[in-house]
Amino acid sequence: MPLEEVFGHALRGETCYLTTAHRPPLPLPVSTWTRTADTSDELLLSLCAGPTIDVGCGPGRLTVELAARGHVALGIDVVPEAVGQSRRRGAAALRRDVFAPVPGEGRWETALLADGNIGIGGDPVALLNRLRRLLAPGGRLVVEAAAPHRDSSVFSARLECECGPSEAFRWAVVTVDELAALAHEAGLVEASRWTAHGRWATVLTEPA
Repeated sequence: MPLEEVFGHALRGETCYLTTAHRPPLPLPVSTWTRTADTSDELLLSLCAGPTIDVGCGPGRLTVELAARGHVALGIDVVPEAVGQSRRRGAAALRRDVFAPVPGEGRWETALLADGNIGIGGDPVALLNRLRRLLAPGGRLVVEAAAPHRDSSVFSARLECECGPSEAFRWAVVTVDELAALAHEAGLVEASRWTAHGRWATVLTEPA
């Protein structure tokens, strides 16, 4: 089944797992994505400045909260159910692939990659290069990464819900230690690194 369809079933409440060839199935943390923003999200929210695009917004908890704080905020996601849930919560959200044309290209002050979305497409350097083109001069990428001292990896995976398995897709896990080197390959630098509530985030910018 298409990935977007299976993920939609997960967002509607079906039990869903991420499966790979070499690891036990991992339950998707759907309840985390569908809740309202809480204190564990404060780190990411506080690092966003000005108009912000939330890439892979899911059901929109961060997009909603950014707008509530006075940001111009847009969520984009490839999953129709995610975009629908975001809109029902009051967020501005569009069904868009980040590698396709996106509104406001070159004018966003912040691009946000939360909840492991640095893994989108399984090629973090290509993703960072793409996001760099979305930013206004002096803009920033706020990227949540995995904790340090773990292994970064790129792998093929599927989602498996009660409705059945998805098609295979590429994904990546990037540690905060590895992110700086990947950013350098994309022509970016690590401006700052932060941790709170067990989460890690890096602010990436153009070199001075």
